[in-house]
Amino acid sequence: MKSLQVNGERLLTSLGDTLGAVRGRLTPNADMSKITWFRTGGPAEVLFQPADEDDLATFLAALPDEIPVLPVGIGSNLLVRDGGISGVVVRLSAKGFGRAEQVSDTRLAAGAVCPDKHLAALALETGLGGFHFYHGIPGAIGGALRMNAGANGVETRERVVEVHAIDRKGERHVLSNADMGYGYRHSSAAKDLIFTRAIFEGTPADRDEIRAAMDAVQHHRETVQPIREKTGGSTFKNPEGNSAWKVIDEAGCRGLTVGGAQMSPMHCNFMINTGEASGYELENLGETVRARVLETSGIRLEWEIKRIGLFEPGQVVQEFLGQMV
Repeated sequence: MKSLQVNGERLLTSLGDTLGAVRGRLTPNADMSKITWFRTGGPAEVLFQPADEDDLATFLAALPDEIPVLPVGIGSNLLVRDGGISGVVVRLSAKGFGRAEQVSDTRLAAGAVCPDKHLAALALETGLGGFHFYHGIPGAIGGALRMNAGANGVETRERVVEVHAIDRKGERHVLSNADMGYGYRHSSAAKDLIFTRAIFEGTPADRDEIRAAMDAVQHHRETVQPIREKTGGSTFKNPEGNSAWKVIDEAGCRGLTVGGAQMSPMHCNFMINTGEASGYELENLGETVRARVLETSGIRLEWEIKRIGLFEPGQVVQEFLGQMV
């Protein structure tokens, strides 16, 4: 584990009996490299895994306002910096937040840590079309809600009916589709909201047709994406009217490496940890790519991968490497 800039034991001691009613698990100095798909990064000062929605609301209401809170999902598109994460990282449990079920003839409900592909499988089982794209997204519903995840010409906003969430003070909210303020890989919902579950709507469809669409998604992933590597999925958002991988390729960045980090030779918008890459190397590689694309095409790529935490001293990575910003 990297040298600590955070001290979870001290934080828990300072809280004393404040969190006495909490039923979930509190882990100081939790190793985030075991959670993220990149398998790298420093520790969370404290990792909290709530038992259920009531437990999460109780925890947030009791936690002092000055302590930062950061929710994470299953870590599929998350890059944790090597200096660790101050405050509390909330990671919802599969037992309390991972269930998916049919709630009406055309509607499905899913918890925030239900894997996207599980929702797609339930839609197949219940004969509801419009969810096949989730079969190819390597993440969970909470992340899909926050970033309007999409693939194969379909986006999350086309399926969402309502979203349940809890804010930093422990208050509960139910947001409509319009309340989510969706755009391309974006939601304008308040940043302090932790999504807990959502209702989705599909349309009745032939199961054979649904299965064929899911198979096509899977075939595409296996053919063009490095799905068996330690990766975070698509690194950058597609610029308007173009594809991120095309401008990355044109900038000569296919296969580019920084230490143990590499832009995949198979799909150059996928960044991979080839072995023992640090968070610094991965982010440095990403900003190197952004700088070269800006220089060659004038396009400012935006990160799709979420980067969180503190840099180690002397290893700060500036946007576009500090050039032409």
